Amino acid sequence: MKMPAPDAAILVRRADIVAALREIVPGEGVIADPEEMRAFESDGLTAYRQMPMVVVLPSTTEQVSRILRFAHDNGIKVVPRGAGTSLSGGALPLADGILLGMSKFNKVLEIDFRNRCARVQPGVTNLGITTAVAHAGFYYAPDPSSQIACSIGGNVAENSGGVHCLKYGLTTNNLLGLEMVLIDGSVVRLGGKHLDAEGYDFLGVVTGSEGLLGVVTEVTVRLLRRPETQRALLIGFPTLEDGGECVARIIAAGIIPAGLEMMDRPAIKAAEDFVHAGYPLDVESLLICELDGPEAEVEHLVAEVEKIARACNAASIRASRSEEERLSFWAGRKSAFPAVGRISPDYYCMDGTIPRRQLPHVLRRMTELSVRYGLRCANVFHAGDGNLHPLILYDANRPGELEAAEAFGADILKLCVEVGGVLTGEHGVGVEKRDLMEVQFGPQDLEHQQRLKCAFDAEGLLNPGKVFPRLHRCAELGRMHIHRGQVPFPDIPRF
Repeated sequence: MKMPAPDAAILVRRADIVAALREIVPGEGVIADPEEMRAFESDGLTAYRQMPMVVVLPSTTEQVSRILRFAHDNGIKVVPRGAGTSLSGGALPLADGILLGMSKFNKVLEIDFRNRCARVQPGVTNLGITTAVAHAGFYYAPDPSSQIACSIGGNVAENSGGVHCLKYGLTTNNLLGLEMVLIDGSVVRLGGKHLDAEGYDFLGVVTGSEGLLGVVTEVTVRLLRRPETQRALLIGFPTLEDGGECVARIIAAGIIPAGLEMMDRPAIKAAEDFVHAGYPLDVESLLICELDGPEAEVEHLVAEVEKIARACNAASIRASRSEEERLSFWAGRKSAFPAVGRISPDYYCMDGTIPRRQLPHVLRRMTELSVRYGLRCANVFHAGDGNLHPLILYDANRPGELEAAEAFGADILKLCVEVGGVLTGEHGVGVEKRDLMEVQFGPQDLEHQQRLKCAFDAEGLLNPGKVFPRLHRCAELGRMHIHRGQVPFPDIPRF
């Protein structure tokens, strides 16, 4: 997309901003050349693109503090960015804002096995934490599909989950402490190595705040012992409804698997063609159920799940007999997104959450929507906690298909709310779901959320244009009833 040329006044101000940033971050830490900045024009939601005004890559907390203080004092917008794997446009740059990249914060600072925690910088990858502690039999539990690339700072911003979040929780359940820089340059510490922080739950507030409240510069995470035994079952079903029913019955039986994932036929075929994990291709739905713990307990639970699966008309059941086989089961599921990318020029990855009992109904409705919009849809789910990830297949080169994919996705999210669910599970709101927030929340709900934003960032300089569909001026949010000062955000630039 060709960007309009800025006027002379903006060019002068931009030059001053770039010069000031280079004083704070010398050397190659400031990127101002348009071609060099192109790598930052979008995140994982590539349908939306925007060139930043300037990119700065600090390497110390002191530099981050000075950058934010400079932005605060001069009224300059700032968009924090981790690894750029966000699928909701959370790191989409602004043409009149600084893009603050945290990729140089990539060190493991401390591993404390005695207290079962690790202190890391936000640019460390999710998988990098487990890699750093695996030799001692420990691991970090949340494991998004993008764990090889996504950063722990981004995980905090989006409250990421993963295939093992059913039993071990999301990022918020595995987070002990943070160091964070506020927009005025203040550096604050929340929590520490202890399990519960005193006072207000600021950790809970910041986790999932999508870069609207501050910039995280250090993270303390909880480490877990590797389970004694881990076994996975690969269960195929003749219908999507049978698979959904099996999920409900497993949970109703009091069994909490380490992971409980589901895929439909298009996703199964794409993943099998990509990874060759041995998935059955003659079923409509595939369930991956992992059980862990002491060996005797796991063997008992495997038998119980097999019994439940047979009662739900399972067409095939296969239990892993080795660690290599268990990992191969998961390889297909974790490669589902790139696998689907091989069968379609583009795809739109959605994220919504529903009550588990509604899974069969929602899948039927999604099939109807697929027919209505004339677009294929491959489905993968964190079935155990009702977190859906429909992948809408389209071709951006065909006029109208991107718009159809967006409308299809919006209808899926509205359906999630309609059946008692929510707009997102772990991908965040960003710009993707921003204009749908009023589907789930009323005016007073959104006003109260913005009051919290204003307490941290009264001028609205941190990641503006994300999450909130309408902008309230902080000075007016102190009133009980707001009828003035509402300004819709502009359209998001699309590729």
